Amino acid sequence: MNLQRVSKITGADQTANGLVEVELENGAKLESKTVILSTGARWREMNVPGEAEYRTRGVAYCPHCDGPLFKGKRVAVIGGGNSGVEAAIDLAGIVEHVTLVEFDTKLRADQVLQNKLNSLPNTTVIMNALSTEVLGDGSQVTGLKYKDRATDEEHVVELAGIFVQIGLLPNTDFLKDSEVELTNRGEIIVNDRNETNVKGVFAAGDCTTVPYKQIIIATGEGAKASLSAFDYIIRSGQ
Repeated sequence: MNLQRVSKITGADQTANGLVEVELENGAKLESKTVILSTGARWREMNVPGEAEYRTRGVAYCPHCDGPLFKGKRVAVIGGGNSGVEAAIDLAGIVEHVTLVEFDTKLRADQVLQNKLNSLPNTTVIMNALSTEVLGDGSQVTGLKYKDRATDEEHVVELAGIFVQIGLLPNTDFLKDSEVELTNRGEIIVNDRNETNVKGVFAAGDCTTVPYKQIIIATGEGAKASLSAFDYIIRSGQ
């Protein structure tokens, strides 16, 4: 596969011929009437020993996708925001027990979600905890090591699965020095027609400010961006 990385994007109103210019890292330049950015996002990782080694062997990032694989087993959820608490609630209906581990001294999820989590008999919440290592037997996850941030004491939770729910990182690093406007989280700012602030440049999917990062929403946003780009070409007379 011939993979090329983008180094710069110049809007249609900034070029002599009225085309969007895309400059690649190898120095080549591409010109187009429109460009649609749909680079997606990736799960934020814990970056602790064992996480990479046991990915897909107990370390997971999608509770809806992989939750049923842990039916009747003990698992942990890392993260106390809405996504983490929702994951813990969903998993509690499948697995034997869920331990939610939160770095902060309090959960950040909506109160209604916290109330639901606290009502479940097979969940435990550990707060003010720093996950330090994913433990395993060489073939699969066997536990999670964490440090109590108040006492510096280390603890181990025996389990079969770890669901990391500490957010998404949009794949927009290549745009940080470009004209395309980003949020402080790196998401591409778009309007309801998927237009960015750069003329002729559109964006769609998980890399944008559109809420609810789901496949079905991203595909719909892709269709919207395509239609908006087509409409732009027609209206601009190019």
